[in-house]
Amino acid sequence: MLNSPWTLAFDSWSLMLEASAVIAMRTARFATGDATAAEAQRMVSEKMEAAAALQMQAILAAMGGSPLGAHQVVRHYRGK
Repeated sequence: MLNSPWTLAFDSWSLMLEASAVIAMRTARFATGDATAAEAQRMVSEKMEAAAALQMQAILAAMGGSPLGAHQVVRHYRGK
């Protein structure tokens, strides 16, 4: 049941809502001038780190012969 299509759909939906909320909060901070250059740098570096870690997981999964499933990808990004 953990890897059911419904679980994937719900986790993907949750990821979309969480990401939208974070984007809205950060955009508001930049619009009001409350954000710093360090925060902007952190935003970019977080995304790059998440993508690199996921790419490494995909490579290791491929080398081991096991596919990196959609559930794992969504869980990875929800954890960031």
